[in-house]
This record gives sequence, C-alpha cells and structure tokens, in this order.
Amino acid sequence: MGQIIARLANILNGLQEKRLLLLGLDAAGKTSLLYRLHLNEVVTTIPTIGFNVERVEYNRMMMTIWDIGGQTKLRPLWHHYFINTDALIFVVDSNDHERIEEARDELFHILQDPNMDGCQTVLILLNKQDLPGAISPSAMRSKLGLDGAGRNPLMKRNWYMQGCCAVTGEGVYDGLDWLRGALNKK
Repeated sequence: MGQIIARLANILNGLQEKRLLLLGLDAAGKTSLLYRLHLNEVVTTIPTIGFNVERVEYNRMMMTIWDIGGQTKLRPLWHHYFINTDALIFVVDSNDHERIEEARDELFHILQDPNMDGCQTVLILLNKQDLPGAISPSAMRSKLGLDGAGRNPLMKRNWYMQGCCAVTGEGVYDGLDWLRGALNKK
C-alpha cells in the first residue's frame, strides 16, 4: 500500500518513474556506482551475491535501480530481471584489459534476449577512468565491437558510452543526464 501512495505522490510531483538494470562483470564497480548515486559518497563494497536495489531521485526522475551480481555463476540469473526494464546501464571496468571481450559478449547476450526487446535505452559506463592504463571511450568503442554494424545489437537502440569514475563521481552524472534525456524522448 505504501508503494502505491509513494507512486501517486511522484506522479503528482511530476517525477518520472523508471526501472533500470545495472549490469556488468564482477568487480566492474556497479555497486560503487549505485551507492555513489544513492548516497553521493564512496562506500566500501564486497562482491554482490544476489542483488542490491535502491530508489534514486535524480533531476525529476525517480529510478529504481537493480544492481545484480556479475560473477560468472550469477550471470545466467540476469534474465529474470529483464522484463519491464526502461534502461540498461552496463558497467565496464576500463582498466581490465583481459576481460573486455567477455564484457562485450555479456552485453551482446543481454541485448539479444527477447525479454530486453522493450529496453531501447542503453548507457555504457566505462568505470575506473582514473586508473593509469584505462582504455579511453574512443578506443573502447572499437574493442567492444560497437563501431560497425556487424553483429552489434545496439544498432537499433538509443545508446551512449561515457567514461567515469565511481570513486570521484566524475562522468557519472554526465551519463545520467544523457540517460534522462534519452528516456524523456521515449
């Protein structure tokens, strides 16, 4: 009952309600990003076994953000969260050179699932841009196979790639601004 009243209050206040999935490989920084958005501070995290969910208000948008664990054994469970997703935030550790192909394969696998057909907005956050050796957004675009039509499942979606650092917050809000604008156009 309380959720219904909260949603009615949001509608009356002009807040948009959106359901977002926060996915990516383990140790990409998903939970750090979630709590940067929710608490606006850095928190010490441990690997997510299961999920974290938080409601975050940002710039007249109320987001329910589902942060699902990214360990190999948990990824087959991701599809249970796909239905009714308004946007996907896919987090890539831009300093983990060995797992870029694995991240690409997981992103493509997510977007090819029929339950994600309704999700036409994708924000790719390249986390850990503050670390030496981090792959720049322009180089990452190529490494993820997003610069050509090929088998790119993003070609028919509205998507954006943003470098960021969950620890400092740099770039995170730029990505959210794009996301809000993209969801407003929908």
